[in-house]
Amino acid sequence: MTTQVIVLNGGSSAGKSAIVRHLQAVLPQPWLAFGVDSLIEAMPLSMQSSDAGIEFAPDGGISVGPDFMALQAAWMEGIAAMARAGARVIIDDVFLGGAGSQQRWQRVLGGLDVLWVGVRCAGAVAAEREKARGDRIRGMAEAQADVVHEGVVYGLEVDTTRTEALVCAEAIADHVRQSGERPRSQH
Repeated sequence: MTTQVIVLNGGSSAGKSAIVRHLQAVLPQPWLAFGVDSLIEAMPLSMQSSDAGIEFAPDGGISVGPDFMALQAAWMEGIAAMARAGARVIIDDVFLGGAGSQQRWQRVLGGLDVLWVGVRCAGAVAAEREKARGDRIRGMAEAQADVVHEGVVYGLEVDTTRTEALVCAEAIADHVRQSGERPRSQH
C-alpha cells in the first residue's frame, strides 16, 4: 500500500510548516496540506475567549473546551474523507494530548495508510524561533517541545534542532517513496 496521509506532530515553532512546504515541493505527486493553525484561524474569534473554545494563557499554555473539540472532530473527519476520496494529505498538528491526540487521529484515519512523523526540536531552539517569529505567545514552544510526543508512536522522526527543514522533508519523502509511491509521469 502507498502512503495516503502524512501526519506531522511537533510543538510550536518546531519547523512543521516549513517541512510541509518542502514536502509539497519534493514529493512526486501533489499533496494537500492542512494544519491545526488553519483550523484555529477558521474558527470565529469568540472561540478564543471562551472556555468552550480555545484559550491561550499568557505563559503559553493552551486549554480547549467542548466547542473546540466538536469543531476539531468535524475538521478531522473532513480531512479523512478527502484522503478516502483519493487526495494525498499532509497534516501539521500539535498533539497537546500526546497519545490521546494520536488515538483520535487513528480512529478517524482508520483503513488509510498513514505515516506518523515526529518533528522534534530542542525546547531552547524552538523558543528562540518563537521569539524571532513574533506571532506566538512566549513560552508555548518550550512548553510543548516534549509533551506533544509523550506516548506517541511514530514511523519516522526528524529533529529540526540542527537539521534544515528541507533535509527533514527529503528524509520523509524517501520514506514515502519506499512505501510505494511512484514518480509523477513526465508528459
